[in-house]
Amino acid sequence: MPTRPIVRLELRLAAVVLLVLCVSRPGAAEVPREGPVKVFLLAGQSNMVGAGRIEANPDRNEGRGSLEWMVESSPLGAKVRGLRDSSGEWVEREDVLIWNFGRTGGLKPGYGSNPGNIGPELGFGTVVGEALDEPVLLIKIAWGGKSIGKDFRPPSAGGEVGPEYRILVDLTREVLQDAARHFPELAGRTFELAGIGWHQGWNDRVNQEFNDAYETNLAHFIRDIRRDLDAPGLPFVIAETGMSGPDEKHPRALSLMAAQAAVAKRPEFRDDVAFVGTRAFYRPPEQSPSGQQYHWNSNAETYYLIGEAMGVAMLDLLDRSKRSK
Repeated sequence: MPTRPIVRLELRLAAVVLLVLCVSRPGAAEVPREGPVKVFLLAGQSNMVGAGRIEANPDRNEGRGSLEWMVESSPLGAKVRGLRDSSGEWVEREDVLIWNFGRTGGLKPGYGSNPGNIGPELGFGTVVGEALDEPVLLIKIAWGGKSIGKDFRPPSAGGEVGPEYRILVDLTREVLQDAARHFPELAGRTFELAGIGWHQGWNDRVNQEFNDAYETNLAHFIRDIRRDLDAPGLPFVIAETGMSGPDEKHPRALSLMAAQAAVAKRPEFRDDVAFVGTRAFYRPPEQSPSGQQYHWNSNAETYYLIGEAMGVAMLDLLDRSKRSK
């Protein structure tokens, strides 16, 4: 169960979506000249990398589930209307920038596993970018096939620290320290690490030992990443590993999702960690570009909605942080 009341989250989502609809072209937004750049780290495994197809394939379910289909034909198309300009080209935002393993630019479709895919970054960046006055920088660092039991294993969990954990910390530090070189348009600005979005779990879900330790390992991960990035209390959003949809019955899958929710319920994380349920965003193969269940059937609408929900949860945590100061 999410740690925040569902009604409140839905109201917040409605308000953000309304704001998005009022902006005809997000790429035209003027970047404020003052205030720190808000930096968000997006991390995890292949579903944070992203497999949501952009281009509609008419030979596969008439293009359903692609981003093009979402814009043109989905009942939820209003959410993404501003992603395209009047000529049909994808808009590259000026107020939301992204770093993804050295690839940089304004946020637009194409920062998934390849230029033809999206991940949660698109929905997340759209929501957060519309809501914040400051410019936004997304640092996306994710790899396919990685567990928190081994690859992302945090120092406090004991045993050998995961290599991807070390790389995640080192790359984030490097980008923050050298952000003005990567983004010359932000030269002279300060950069504030504002939050972390996490979408991961498949490789722990299929390993009983890792599955049993997931709640403990993720709690260690949150504490350690905050310490190692010198960001106590940094807002942290966990997106559920729910790619099997609402009818999932496998015991390991159910226990891993319960562990993810349980982390956000811990008293120590009550005000700065949020859990986002994702199973409702599942789309079956007949409504999707593929039948790869473990990659959300390559459904771009699914990936966009996951990112959007993560962004809304992040904004809620940021508001809570402001009110507590």
